[in-house]
Amino acid sequence: MHALKQWYQDLSLQSKFTLVLLMIVAIPAFAILFFFYGRAYDMVVSYTIRQEQDRSADTAPLIEDSIQKILDVSEEISSLDFYQTLFKNTINDSFSSLAASPEAAAFSGKIKQLTADTPVTSVKIYMEEPHDQPSSASDMNTFLASDNLKDTFLPLKQARGTYWYGIFRGSRVADLFCPSFYLGTKEQEAYGNQAYITHASVIYRNSTYDAYMAVYYSGDDFHQILSDSLTLDGSVSYIMNERNNLVAASSDSLAGIYWLDYDKIMDSYMSSNSFVEQNILGQKVYVGFYRIRQPGWFMVTVLPSNPLITQSNILVLQFLSIYAAVLVLAFLLASTLSKSITGRISSVISQMRTVRHGPPVPMDSPSAHDEIGDLIDTYNYMTRKMNQLMEKQAQAAEDLRIAEFNSLQAQINPHFLYNTMDMINWMAQQGRTSEVCNAVQNLSRFYKLTLSRKKGISTIAKEEEHVSIYVHLQNMRYHDSISFISDIPDELMEYQIPKLTLQPVVENSVLHGILEKPSKSGTIVLTGWMEDGDIVLLISDDGVGIAPDKLPVILSGEGTSISGGTNIAIYNTHRRLQVLYGPKYGLSYSSNIGNGTEVQIRIPAKKDPVKETDRQI
Repeated sequence: MHALKQWYQDLSLQSKFTLVLLMIVAIPAFAILFFFYGRAYDMVVSYTIRQEQDRSADTAPLIEDSIQKILDVSEEISSLDFYQTLFKNTINDSFSSLAASPEAAAFSGKIKQLTADTPVTSVKIYMEEPHDQPSSASDMNTFLASDNLKDTFLPLKQARGTYWYGIFRGSRVADLFCPSFYLGTKEQEAYGNQAYITHASVIYRNSTYDAYMAVYYSGDDFHQILSDSLTLDGSVSYIMNERNNLVAASSDSLAGIYWLDYDKIMDSYMSSNSFVEQNILGQKVYVGFYRIRQPGWFMVTVLPSNPLITQSNILVLQFLSIYAAVLVLAFLLASTLSKSITGRISSVISQMRTVRHGPPVPMDSPSAHDEIGDLIDTYNYMTRKMNQLMEKQAQAAEDLRIAEFNSLQAQINPHFLYNTMDMINWMAQQGRTSEVCNAVQNLSRFYKLTLSRKKGISTIAKEEEHVSIYVHLQNMRYHDSISFISDIPDELMEYQIPKLTLQPVVENSVLHGILEKPSKSGTIVLTGWMEDGDIVLLISDDGVGIAPDKLPVILSGEGTSISGGTNIAIYNTHRRLQVLYGPKYGLSYSSNIGNGTEVQIRIPAKKDPVKETDRQI
């Protein structure tokens, strides 16, 4: 203490004034900086969320207005006399006479008038062709080919094979808003990349035929509206429908990263009308939900935390700049030399202290290039390199994990689909209508369970349903030669299991076990139990079995099946379980030639936190 007092007394007056002025300026400034820095992030988050809420509140009515215009066009067309005659009344005259009527001549022109100055790009009406009477079919062809109607009416066969037609046939809905992938390629290229489609019926000669009016429009308008609503870099707004499908997005790639399940959105929307904090792929984000009432859509706005942190850091840097300016003024009053040295050194030290609270943040580039300026440049260079390396390392690890998982899950053998469709075609040619309907419904349910976008994890109950449908379809093809017995305890049904875990094993049992027997018949048994905190599922068959020399390599991805095919599906299933849960989990095989094969599947016992419902996906 005595030495410090002596040192102060020995300073020159100018140095003492400089020291006192610096203390007067620095002590309050550091106190304010300490108080301000801890609250800067909350201030930025609150301001940005309030700003996005205001923009989203203005954006939702714009989307609803566009949708209402499309609905108005559809309703106005439905109210035209020719439309009412065709679809609301029983047709007693021939189609050809209707095509020659004055109402038909004016119908297409009225549609053009109704769609002018609207988002609608085209209107097409698809008519089912009568197939029971040649005269009726000829009459319909004359109707569709008439000069008055050929630009508006099309045969329904042009829509078969599209996703929207499958939905109408499978669900019997009255109307449907269709995102781009619901439509066929020709529709998107010629008419519009989205559509509002309604179902109608034609009663002609005591028979009823289906018809669909498609009001096409461009989804680019929604994309522009969503893009204009965002102010924060890295944020995204997207619209999803009640079938958990993407309708439009400000960025398709970001929408895929920050995709939320429709049921989860519904729960969050019912519990809060403000932005809620979520964790997506290990990143904290703020998510706001807005209901588009008319079609039952949701507009989702996602604000990642990283840009908000960047803005808060910029705010802190701005504060530091103001503080540096005050220091400069104080230094000018005391000494130009002490300002130039002590002020910038203090700024560097203050910036370096931020490392204690997060990743290093670079400073503004220095205006002077003395030793302190070189220090700042070196610190900025070091900061950028460290942040780049940290981001690359984290992204590389995540990309590797996701890429390996997706590549293993994405391989689906198309031969089952080809063979099943061939079977359905054969039954249709024989007029076995009820069997065709049964097969198509089961095949539709099979691929809905297979290709659902909701998530990669299912439940044991849904996987058991999946393989049951598969065996049922195979039995339709092979004359009920396969018996399938499922004896899984009810208490295991709601536990989690990755999708497409059971089906490849059962398929292997059918194709390379039972169907290799001379009798082409056999039994598959599926059961399961809890063991040491894990779930063990056992699939056994009484097929031809597997040779001992093939068992060691069947899960390596290099072995071949008894019939010469590869075991890539089995290997992928085994490898996917190990990627998800660890090396102790996966498949194990045991077999005796001529006596069948047993496959054990071991997975950790995890229950689904949100119980899946049976609604259509």
